[in-house]
Amino acid sequence: MAKSERQNDTSTAGATRFRTLFSPITIRGRTFRNRLMSTSHAPGYAENGKPGERYQAYHVEKARGGIGLTMFGGSSNVARDSGSIYGQIYVGDDAIVPVFRQFSARVHEHGAGLMCQITHMGRRTSWDSGEWFATMGPSAIRDPAHHSVPREMSAGDINRVIGNFADAARRCRDGGLDGCEILATTHLLGQFLSPLSNQRNDDYGGALENRARFLSEVMEAVRSAVGDEFIVGVRFAADESNEGGMPLHEGLEVARLIGAHGSMDFLNVNGAYGGTTHGLSETMPGMAAKSAPYIEMARQVRTVSGLPVFQASRLSDPATAEWAIENGYVDMAGMTRPHISDPHIASKLLRGDEARIRPCVGAGYCLDRIYGGREAFCVQNVSSGREMMLPHEITRAKEFLTISVIGGGPAGMEAARVCAERGHTVTLHEAGPRLGGQILLAARAGWRKDMIGIADWLASEIDHLGVEVRLNAWVDGPELLHDKPDIVLVATGGVPDTSLPEGGDDLIVTTWDILSGNVQVAEDILIYDETGGHGAVSTADWLSSDGARIELVTPDRQVGRALGGQNYPVYLRNLYATGARMTPDHRLLSVRRDGNSLVATFWNEYARARVERRAPQIIVDRGTLPADSPFHALKADARNYGDLNSEALAELQPQPDTANPSGSYMLFRIGDVVASRDIHAALLDANRLCRVF
Repeated sequence: MAKSERQNDTSTAGATRFRTLFSPITIRGRTFRNRLMSTSHAPGYAENGKPGERYQAYHVEKARGGIGLTMFGGSSNVARDSGSIYGQIYVGDDAIVPVFRQFSARVHEHGAGLMCQITHMGRRTSWDSGEWFATMGPSAIRDPAHHSVPREMSAGDINRVIGNFADAARRCRDGGLDGCEILATTHLLGQFLSPLSNQRNDDYGGALENRARFLSEVMEAVRSAVGDEFIVGVRFAADESNEGGMPLHEGLEVARLIGAHGSMDFLNVNGAYGGTTHGLSETMPGMAAKSAPYIEMARQVRTVSGLPVFQASRLSDPATAEWAIENGYVDMAGMTRPHISDPHIASKLLRGDEARIRPCVGAGYCLDRIYGGREAFCVQNVSSGREMMLPHEITRAKEFLTISVIGGGPAGMEAARVCAERGHTVTLHEAGPRLGGQILLAARAGWRKDMIGIADWLASEIDHLGVEVRLNAWVDGPELLHDKPDIVLVATGGVPDTSLPEGGDDLIVTTWDILSGNVQVAEDILIYDETGGHGAVSTADWLSSDGARIELVTPDRQVGRALGGQNYPVYLRNLYATGARMTPDHRLLSVRRDGNSLVATFWNEYARARVERRAPQIIVDRGTLPADSPFHALKADARNYGDLNSEALAELQPQPDTANPSGSYMLFRIGDVVASRDIHAALLDANRLCRVF
């Protein structure tokens, strides 16, 4: 089937059910094949300020998967004094043009549209990044997230930046892109719009019309630079009232002004002020928020502006996206994080495989990593961002093997899935009555309930692929040899580490005990967190919201040290609301009983002094220790003695099997049975190892 025929083939059951989602949309003469889009973000893959092979492959995969429009280059800088703090693309000189031409050709080959976001970050960066220029903004008001104090911009600064935007947009056009998006939200143009950052008394401050003047002049200059055939839109926050900024009625007036200007082709609407850490978690809400929280706001913007409207706030599944478009709330559905979880949403819908779409659960792992200055990865899809090394599609093996997997947590299920995709005969042994491992516990902690979607999808996939699953099957190890496996994979995870330096281990309970419902909860609880991850904090959040009085203690200098800006603001908001006490800098040494109470002895990390706390119940999270007895029971008879060659693993080469010529099978351990880490690490262990069997 030719590419043009393939794009127009909407006769399948999936296209019929999602008729509106798969209807084409034409903007300034460019027709996009459907209403599915991925909005701009900065995944941290840029190389020297350019989208190299890895960056391009990440978006090409979405195009291959059938998306209508993929936007890239979140916060792409138009000038050298807009400091890069997230590894952004630089659109400030013509060296970017040939790279864009290559990028656009690759995406267009697969029938999708491609646009870039352009911005000047203003005060929303740091002076000690990039060229170490002082930040600048409408007024000398400190940025609440990045803490820079900008210098107030002069008229000359404003004119120069207008030209920077125009030149950057021209480069996008010359690079063969379909359009570009001017970013206002919390960045320089948005800082002029917002009374939180603009206290000027000249023509660019005061009344909304003045605060919007800079944006209007940028829009005019950009349109003049790119001509009449290039798509240009604006992304802005329509309601900053969450932090006391621009109210909705002003945001709607901004939308009206942009529409009346006549130069812009679409609006991309953020629903909250994201200039603070808390506000950012509300701007891009995760699983703690309801579906489509800002969709009514998008409809109002659409009405007053008369422009097509895009939005990407918790449109987490195709049914929600279809509903939003069909009912006139938006014109294109920004399913950005869902396409990180599964870039093949469109193609799966078209062939009737909706049930096989890997759902975005809203864990925020991707964004937590970005805003921690690291590259973006999906908590559950290890191929996203690694397309060149770990393609999303698993190839069939040349020789089929018999493989036994011990443990039905995320590592074990992913191993079973990948091996079955390869064509091997796979048996999965799980000691419990249900697959899921530690995910089952995580999903019990209040608003974290959607985590179960990770386990449910993996369980559904291995069922679809014909994996034999044996539940309630405790395995010591050697009995597996009756099945004559070629490979044994031990994914038995870990067990809570309850050891304390000075004793009292028998007096504590673990977060596992609480989340599993095996221990009755007291009214007054001390929770000790040594990991800084979700376990203890989510338990504290859940119990305090249910009425328990909580003190949460950690040896770190802040609660939730290992968590990012998508998650810890939600925890802190909830814990403060319930009056929970949070105590950093204290390491638990021991617990002793004193009458009806327990006494915990802590070491203050900075005062270097002992401190005691009393509580009827003490819950401890010190991570896990490997539950590796089956692995050790099987090592002696394995061809590799259970050893893993890290060089071969990193290069996706077969593991050497000559250490023990008399061995009858290869043996490996994956996930927390190796060491206590996270879900993504467990899945990566399994995925890259099993691809070469």
